[in-house]
Amino acid sequence: MPTKYNLQLVLIVLCLVCITACNVVQTQSSKITPIVTLRSLAQARHFMFGTAVNVDALQHDKQYATVLGREFNTVTPENAMKFDATNPQPGVFTFAQGDALVAFARAHNMQVRGHNLIWHRALPDWITHGTFSRTQLLAIMKEHITTVVAHYRGQVNIWDVVNEAIDTNGTLRKSLWEKIIGPEYLDLAFRWAHEANPQAHLFYNDYAEGLGVKSDGVYQLVKGMVQRGVPIYGVGLQMHSTIVSPPSMADITANVQRLAALGLKVAITEMDVQMQKDPRPPAQRLQAQAQLYHDVLALCLSLSPCEAFVMWGFTDRYTWIPSATGNADEPLIFDEDYHPKPAYQVLLQVLMTSKRT
Repeated sequence: MPTKYNLQLVLIVLCLVCITACNVVQTQSSKITPIVTLRSLAQARHFMFGTAVNVDALQHDKQYATVLGREFNTVTPENAMKFDATNPQPGVFTFAQGDALVAFARAHNMQVRGHNLIWHRALPDWITHGTFSRTQLLAIMKEHITTVVAHYRGQVNIWDVVNEAIDTNGTLRKSLWEKIIGPEYLDLAFRWAHEANPQAHLFYNDYAEGLGVKSDGVYQLVKGMVQRGVPIYGVGLQMHSTIVSPPSMADITANVQRLAALGLKVAITEMDVQMQKDPRPPAQRLQAQAQLYHDVLALCLSLSPCEAFVMWGFTDRYTWIPSATGNADEPLIFDEDYHPKPAYQVLLQVLMTSKRT
């Protein structure tokens, strides 16, 4: 028969066992398994994976900000750094929205791609309705580029300097800049941006991803710039796509390779994938969309000159496509309620499995 002391000993041992077990469970539960995200996988590859940002949504939609900070390591302002947003009146510059994005990026250890300095669109009324001599417009352009790039020096070190300067027929677009200043406005824009921030990587950006008349025009443009010693670092391929007529991966590869042969880097800068006007059932359209996202990211990762993959938004809640086309669409990787779509899952898969050359 056990004595009183033996019973006490048994009780003590049982208590110790229970305490030890509780501590083990507590220790195990305190070990938080890292969440696998697009951002974590991209950072492990030292790869820039990003999105354009609607700054109004960033400031007023908490879930938007949460997903943005969790999933991406590179951000591009959709509109906050364009001419009309930063230089609304002669000699007057406003940076509030751009500064808000930069502050968010710094707080979340993100790279910022500046977009854009010179474009034929998004110009303030005082430019489009003004009457300027060549000398006057040159001074305006130089002041704009110098002021904006200098303001963000050390914070924004990648810029789309000139956007969409080549027309669909492969010739230089007859923009206000070309008509009044002449073709040399492109070289000057890059030189002035370089003077304002010599460390910045300067890109020419356009929708000329595959092979064709327009991309030939872009190639000839940047080839001439390289030959003239213009400080151009790379070419941004926008990649606004559709599942109805998806781009050729072989053509994109050939285009990237010929640009790389000039010594230029390449980035996918504005990808989204429209599904409108496709007659297939919704599930099949989503799979086709996912496949296109998969193919473009895999291609970029397989080509060493391609150093970034950036989408034009990430949630269908704020996509620009319906307002631009007049048709409902779901071109991005999260739906309107921030649920990941098949495209999100395949991008995770690509980042996990594709080899970086």
